[in-house]
Amino acid sequence: MFNDLFSLKGRVALVTGGSRGIGKMIAAGFLSAGAAKVYITARKAGPCEETAKELSAQYDGECIALPIDISTLAGVELLASEFAKREQKLDILVNNAGAAWGAEFDEFPESGWDKVMNLNVKSPFFLTKALAAPLRAAASAERPAKVINIASIDGIFVNPSETYSYAASKAGLIHLTRRMAARLISDHIAVTAIAPGPFKSDMNRAARDHGDEVAMHVPADRIGTDEDMAGAAIYLASRAGDYVVGATIAVDGGIAYGNPGVAASG
Repeated sequence: MFNDLFSLKGRVALVTGGSRGIGKMIAAGFLSAGAAKVYITARKAGPCEETAKELSAQYDGECIALPIDISTLAGVELLASEFAKREQKLDILVNNAGAAWGAEFDEFPESGWDKVMNLNVKSPFFLTKALAAPLRAAASAERPAKVINIASIDGIFVNPSETYSYAASKAGLIHLTRRMAARLISDHIAVTAIAPGPFKSDMNRAARDHGDEVAMHVPADRIGTDEDMAGAAIYLASRAGDYVVGATIAVDGGIAYGNPGVAASG
């Protein structure tokens, strides 16, 4: 009854922003859990193709690079089109690509608002919409397709850093996850979200470059590891998470609900 509860054997996944950081952690985790193919996107072709080659060599499954900028609707539609040329079904979509912007309140620019809101909120919605056909083709009551949105604990508590559009975008993505989940579960597509805390990434340079210092503000006394992020994503993507709909899981060592006093978002 509990055999293969966390297995992703034979499944096809797409992870946006998958060439590095949290996206790479999730892509590697899916392959380790038996996924047959994991497509990854990134703006830069070189790093995307390098990561795909690295992960394909490391695991039995295949990692495939689709280097496309999805910050615009044209990019979103191009990604959906390129995916459709290769696959008819999509079991798992991870909307991970994101951006951040920090500036003082009186100096915060419109460009820093629009860039972040477009990539962090608009793109996940329209990419899910563009990939609805292959998601529906993969979905059934017995094995739902999955959409996992990567939010942030900054959408749950108020980070002391002045990252206005980032915080608003991640709070918006958490609620968008609930709204999309309410609609898409009737198509047997389960939509959920992960809200990371501090993980090593180019977006979270404090955790990347000063992990020990950041860990002092984390109730769990450490920053997140690749296994922590992969584990949460595998849970939601696998049979183990089939009955989880609309929920956002904080993967943050207890910051959001235990000690919200540090700039530690994922």
